[in-house]
Amino acid sequence: MHPDIQEIILSEEQVRARVAEIGAQISRDYEGRSVLLVAVLRGAALFIADLARAITVPVELDFMAVSSYGSSTKSSGVVRILKDLDETIEDRDVLVIEDILDTGLTLKYLLKNLASRKPASLEVVTLLNKEGKQRVPISCKYIGFAIPDEFVVGYGLDFSEKYRNLPYIGILKPAAYLD
Repeated sequence: MHPDIQEIILSEEQVRARVAEIGAQISRDYEGRSVLLVAVLRGAALFIADLARAITVPVELDFMAVSSYGSSTKSSGVVRILKDLDETIEDRDVLVIEDILDTGLTLKYLLKNLASRKPASLEVVTLLNKEGKQRVPISCKYIGFAIPDEFVVGYGLDFSEKYRNLPYIGILKPAAYLD
């Protein structure tokens, strides 16, 4: 375990197994169709890679980068699109791939923006759902894990661009971000 991690809450094995389950469910739900997976960078990069390999229906990948955190551990609520989609999504089945659903403010903005582009369907896949944090209602069709309201890192999630490469998800020690 990394010395800055207080506790591992989801092991590498748990994450791998749940991603496979979500991939199988998406494959059943979208049988006979193709799906455009839209990852919200950078946190969802590892998740989308593993998820795409677990899906058996045809998939395409695209990426968006949005920011509402900066270098803080709390969402600012101000959303900026840093990188938009390369593909058109009109009349396509789109799954937004998120690393973590926190307040929901960023995702609400993103879903409204994407819905205006007239996809055939628009659903959300989130690896983590932070319990009790949503300030706006967000409907996620696929949720990996419900987690407590702690600052977590690993498996793509970061603090100041560190810890993304950890194969598990852990709670960051306060000393690691209060320095």
